[in-house]
Amino acid sequence: MFVTMALLSPQLKNNERKKTMNAPHLHALEISKISYNFGAKKALENVNFTIRPGEFKVLLGPNGAGKTTLFSLITRLYDTSSGKISVNGTALNEHPAGALARMGVVFQQPTLDLDLSVRQNLLYHAALHGLSKGDAFQRMDVELSRLGMHDRMGERVRNLNGGHRRRVEIARALLHQPDLLLLDEPTVGLDVPSRRDIVEHVHALSDQDGIAVLWATHLIDEVESGDSVIVLHHGNVLADGPVSKVVEENQSSDIAEAFDVLTRRRAE
Repeated sequence: MFVTMALLSPQLKNNERKKTMNAPHLHALEISKISYNFGAKKALENVNFTIRPGEFKVLLGPNGAGKTTLFSLITRLYDTSSGKISVNGTALNEHPAGALARMGVVFQQPTLDLDLSVRQNLLYHAALHGLSKGDAFQRMDVELSRLGMHDRMGERVRNLNGGHRRRVEIARALLHQPDLLLLDEPTVGLDVPSRRDIVEHVHALSDQDGIAVLWATHLIDEVESGDSVIVLHHGNVLADGPVSKVVEENQSSDIAEAFDVLTRRRAE
């Protein structure tokens, strides 16, 4: 009988994550030969990359690069017409429930119910993942506390500012203790301090908890020197690797210059 990662106890969950991190052949996310069209318009073309367990990888590209389309394919909002997507070795098209159970997702567009409280939003999500109320409250306490939102649990989401709503969405995405966290432009519209706090928090999740992260953004300043980066432009992967390697290969002084070189070269 298949047991989803969402239903494992915290100790078993940590043990399973350690096993995954110690298996070098197993990727938290594997994207292989993914292409996607909207009619005659090509949104993605032969996209390939992997994310290791515990790795923080930035999907960097301008608006319209194909980032959201790729996220829609990974989360099964769109069906793949070619290629393969696997999560911890589980093929998304063959075992969608098993693969999706290992993901936590923060979409670009807000998805909280504004008329419910923070607690009610999170309890609803926990129920969808089969968590008992006891487990749900325990995990809510942990995740909201880490994000400085525990004292706002009873507030209606409508009364929160944009940065606090994003924090609630991140807490919600972590309730079922996923192995892979996907964030699509999670800081759009937020002020600089709020953006920085969220970037730092998600990096800490990757470093301390061993969660694999795919962070999609068009904002260069959200890429840190120790990150891995995928440069996506017009649906094509132009670079994939540690920031230092991408910078060196493009004879640049930093990732901003390397990004400019790559995207300008593609336009020529």
